[in-house]
Amino acid sequence: MKSFQNATAVVTGAGSGIGRAIALRLSQEGAMVHCVDRNLANAQAVATACIQGVAHQVDVTDVGAVQALADQVFASGPVDILVNNAGIAHSGTILDSEVDDWRRLLDVNVMGVVHGLHAFLPRMLAQKSPAHIVNTASGAGLFASPGIGPYCASKHAIVGLSQVLAAELHGSPIAVTILCPGIVNTPIIQTAAFRGAAQDRRAQTIDFYERRAATPESVAGDLIRDMKRDKLFCLSRKMEVGLGWWLHRLSPSLALGVSRRLLAKLQQP
Repeated sequence: MKSFQNATAVVTGAGSGIGRAIALRLSQEGAMVHCVDRNLANAQAVATACIQGVAHQVDVTDVGAVQALADQVFASGPVDILVNNAGIAHSGTILDSEVDDWRRLLDVNVMGVVHGLHAFLPRMLAQKSPAHIVNTASGAGLFASPGIGPYCASKHAIVGLSQVLAAELHGSPIAVTILCPGIVNTPIIQTAAFRGAAQDRRAQTIDFYERRAATPESVAGDLIRDMKRDKLFCLSRKMEVGLGWWLHRLSPSLALGVSRRLLAKLQQP
């Protein structure tokens, strides 16, 4: 898809942060956007801000609710773009994190994407027309990120799942892009669970994100550019995420050492 004019897009987690920015940018590109979020008020605010937008209240961990969403959207016509973006954050080492933290992260970050694919992909394939699927992963899905192990694991899962999906869809009219943002200033960090020593650094971490992180709008701009280029990976910011990914591929042990030093620096009072 080189143009999104008159396309129909579905964006999960559209109520804030990166999802909101993607929904608004797709709207500016001429798409009609279905703004999906578990917070209806947030979804409605974004839908109202779109040139053409519809709000839906859906919890992506509920497979029945996601299927009902697909039924409702397809009743109005084909779906050209699916952005599986809904996600939650987590800060804490593997040992400090609770089993329920793992379940919640995997339910939202991984199964939310799986539910979206199962509900939308078969009918998108049946349309036999160009379409695009975006799965939001993270830079933490490309290389080791000590201190956020459970979150890192969930995003590695999305990278692997999406690469397999792209291979399986080869020869079809559906393209796949894996969105891998770096540090982005969004409300997700405000609502993240902080465990163990990370609890003591919560205010410091939030302040760091507010001062140094990229904006959701810049991530959305990078994504639109790479979707039009049919890129499998969208790295945003490219230098920040790309350098970490390149270093990991060059020497995983060296990359892990750099990650440990960065974590130690962040942990300094």
